Amino acid sequence: METALASAYKKDSEATGNIVVRIDRNSGNVRVYAQKAVVEEVEDSRVDIALEEARRIKPDIELGEIMEFEVTPASAGRIAAQTAKQVVLQRLREAEREMVYEEFSSREGDIVSGVIQRVDARNVVVDLGKTEGIVPPTEQVRAEHYRPGQRMKFYLVEVHKSNRGPQLILSRTHKNLLKRLFELEVPEIYKGVVEIKSIAREPGYRSKVAVAAQQDGVDPVGSCVGLRGIRIQNIVNELNGERIDVVQWDREPARFVANALSPAQVASVTTSEEDNTASVIVPDRQLSLAIGKEGQNARLAAKLTGWRIDIRSESAVQEAGLAATVAEEALSEETAPAEAVAEPAAEEEAPAEAIAEEEEPAEEAVAASEEPVAAVAEEAPTEVPAKPQIRFAEEVGSAAGGRSQAKGKRAKSRKGTARQELASEGKPKKVKKTRRPRLEEELEEDLEEPLE
Repeated sequence: METALASAYKKDSEATGNIVVRIDRNSGNVRVYAQKAVVEEVEDSRVDIALEEARRIKPDIELGEIMEFEVTPASAGRIAAQTAKQVVLQRLREAEREMVYEEFSSREGDIVSGVIQRVDARNVVVDLGKTEGIVPPTEQVRAEHYRPGQRMKFYLVEVHKSNRGPQLILSRTHKNLLKRLFELEVPEIYKGVVEIKSIAREPGYRSKVAVAAQQDGVDPVGSCVGLRGIRIQNIVNELNGERIDVVQWDREPARFVANALSPAQVASVTTSEEDNTASVIVPDRQLSLAIGKEGQNARLAAKLTGWRIDIRSESAVQEAGLAATVAEEALSEETAPAEAVAEPAAEEEAPAEAIAEEEEPAEEAVAASEEPVAAVAEEAPTEVPAKPQIRFAEEVGSAAGGRSQAKGKRAKSRKGTARQELASEGKPKKVKKTRRPRLEEELEEDLEEPLE
């Protein structure tokens, strides 16, 4: 108010000196003073006063001191009042901005909750109550859709002053947003019983968090997941369905790398500190799960652990081992001495005579094998075999059946001729079938004893 009245007085009286206004806090009376510096030679009478003249007013004054003269006007005009009002409002705005800056600068690196006010072509403006925050394109998640009126949590990245007041930069992609959400949902992390060692995040898709317990008997992964996953589910819902893997941190790099590749099962891990590489061997059915979609699981595990991870399947390792052994054997054969190679060649030429000797007995064996053939041909029987005797009932049936078939053919031919004769006479007659009785009679004639 004092500054506003001083500028109003300058505006109204066109005073150019140093004007100071003081308001009595108890009574509210306003006094206007003009300040002048005590000098030996006066250059500008509006801001300077001579030493002699000053000592007439105040005897003990010295050079360089400031003397005040009351110049309170009797009244103020419309322009002075309007100027005072504008100055008062401006100072109020500045005080409010300063207060907002001090409040949010202390919360830098923390989570703030706000309502999306509007979505511009590039930025998202968020209403934080006392002020507004901006989410630039680099801090926006591609998979998220921002709508006016939607309440969300943001990570306060930076607070800096500008001509329009404090400017707040918010983020939805920062990995510390996930850390602060865990501190809000998990009391063990907030109290320090469980510590978050490292975080690897691909905003909107998947994240990995490594946790370790600071007290014995505390399950760090179970504390973060919660009963039936209620704690981790709240964080996933806040991040619009982003998958979160909570793994246990370990001092041993090999174990930590194996845990970081969760949910894939790892057969063995070999680390090399020289090139900071971890060679991981997984079962064949776990290879795709360890690598993840487009290498996402392996990439996040490498970020989480800080190691370069090389993943191979057991079959590939076995094939590589076999190829290495074959190459070593081929190399050893190539480097073998020439004498050892030349000796088997001499041995192979030696049995040529034995082969020639073996050929002669082979011809004799062939000639010997041909002689029995003629003997067999001479001894071949020329007699006609006797008629076989019937021993069993089955043979009787087969023999009788053969004869009956022959006689049946003759009977058919007789019937055919009889029918032709009847057809020629024009008096067709039916021929009765007497095949069954003839068959029995024939069987009785062939056998010595009648059939029962």
